[in-house]
Amino acid sequence: MNENKAQTAGSQLLLFMIIMFIMIFVFGDPSIRYLIASSLNTVLYPVIGFDGKYPILTLLLAGSIMIFLSSFFTHIFTDWKAVGRAQEISRAFQKELSEARKKGDTAKINKLMKLQPQIMKITTQSQSGMMKPMLFLFIFIVPIFTWLLSFLSTLQYYLFTVPWAAKVSLYDRSLLFSNWIVLYFVFSLVIGQIIRQGLKWVSWSQWWQNIKTRKTNA
Repeated sequence: MNENKAQTAGSQLLLFMIIMFIMIFVFGDPSIRYLIASSLNTVLYPVIGFDGKYPILTLLLAGSIMIFLSSFFTHIFTDWKAVGRAQEISRAFQKELSEARKKGDTAKINKLMKLQPQIMKITTQSQSGMMKPMLFLFIFIVPIFTWLLSFLSTLQYYLFTVPWAAKVSLYDRSLLFSNWIVLYFVFSLVIGQIIRQGLKWVSWSQWWQNIKTRKTNA
């Protein structure tokens, strides 16, 4: 069992390293970035480019596509019921351990600590499928993000309004990153959470269970 677990972890680490190497190679080579961006431009620019007049809307739409794909593939390869069970077991374990420590129950603490490797194993197994979507994320999301970088680089200047400032440049750096990247990450956190919760709700709903049952019986 430990050997299979080590092999699984090793294969996931290898996949992660390969994908990271390819991403560094893609983003580090201007010619490859140009090829990807120009290829996608024929499709994305007429749909969400808006002739460069509304770059924030383009940013949000491109982000929505990437967030949906990321959430969709992550949802497909993640056993959320197993993740939920693992979280409940972990919470119950931590609660029991905390109460035992407060009471100074050494015997119970030692007993619980012996169970800790099993709790960690359950948590690791429930999350084992989360590395698989990375391949799909690379295939779909990296090209879209590459196009977005190319698209924004063609715009000379753009100002937008936020509650704390009347004129904010899309390209200035308020923090460590350009404002458009900060805007994208904030948008991703909000929309991504909504999409993920929506997918969970659909997959756990009686409507979807009935569809799966009909397909199984067909």
